[in-house]
Amino acid sequence: MTKKEKFERLCRGNPEPSSALFQPILMHFAARCSGKTYAEFASDHRVLVECNLRALDLFDMDMVGLISDPYRETSAFGAPVEFVSEGVPRCLKTIVASAGDVRLLPVPDVYASERTRDRIQGAALFQERLKGTVPVYGWIEGPLAEACDLAGISPMLTGLMDDPDFSRSLMDRCMATGKEFARAQIEAGCDIIGIGDAICSQVSRRTYDAFVRERHREIIEYIHGKKALVKMHICGDITHLLPSLEGLGIDILDLDWQVDMGTARGVMGDGVILSGNINPVDIQDSPEAEIRATARELVEKETGKKFILSGGCEITVTTPRANLRALRDASLPSNASGKGDNVP
Repeated sequence: MTKKEKFERLCRGNPEPSSALFQPILMHFAARCSGKTYAEFASDHRVLVECNLRALDLFDMDMVGLISDPYRETSAFGAPVEFVSEGVPRCLKTIVASAGDVRLLPVPDVYASERTRDRIQGAALFQERLKGTVPVYGWIEGPLAEACDLAGISPMLTGLMDDPDFSRSLMDRCMATGKEFARAQIEAGCDIIGIGDAICSQVSRRTYDAFVRERHREIIEYIHGKKALVKMHICGDITHLLPSLEGLGIDILDLDWQVDMGTARGVMGDGVILSGNINPVDIQDSPEAEIRATARELVEKETGKKFILSGGCEITVTTPRANLRALRDASLPSNASGKGDNVP
């Protein structure tokens, strides 16, 4: 059975017993495993794909992804972005400060803009290399996150209170580009589109419902209409948002370590795949046996349910490879050992 077939089985609600699919979020870690810098990983789809394929070989993951940084669409809108050798790319300045700036924003051509085109090319290269045997997830920024990238976090969050019309118009522009970017990635071969809207964990449920919830619903319905699935990723504690996220049609919900898995399951129901949620710092710092035991306990609690084992967020670059291997081992049937043991 291919990894794609195993994932499809999970989506149907028929997971393999006493095990879980395994999909940590790897970016800087994946780059370093292949001897590449973060700048090379984020700026060249060929490097990103090769690093992911190397990690696939080393850690026997069940998906590969195109996530790298939050500034693909930001660059397409015209903001200057700088690559950092061993760090996340930087947006050098915000480009939206007023409603007039929103009106002057270009309508990005995701095939012409270098950074969005690069991710689309990555989707195609994954399909060329993997021949459809492994699920591939693409990535877009959610409307609030992208609005913050363009206007700045503090001005945008203040704008939600002081200038709601400005805030809505900017998010709508971001949403339109996000939908177009998602479509292009799906057509290039992505099975799943991740929506990264981390800033949502920092707003109240009332604010989320007023400004973001229906925009998320619209994007999710659009992606489903293009025959792809949706992976929602909101870093941090989203316990207060779970009742609002329920019913949006999310296929995979990433949960950070602050969210109780049982609480999330109780709110979201059995139809949503929950992914998570071991603390990445614990994966980095804990002994292998402790990582394996903690993750195994979670896997056993989620046996028979729609669940993917992962860190609560990105695996840190300094995580020992053996520790990630221990996490992978915990996803396998009891006492089974997987591919890549004793990797260097």
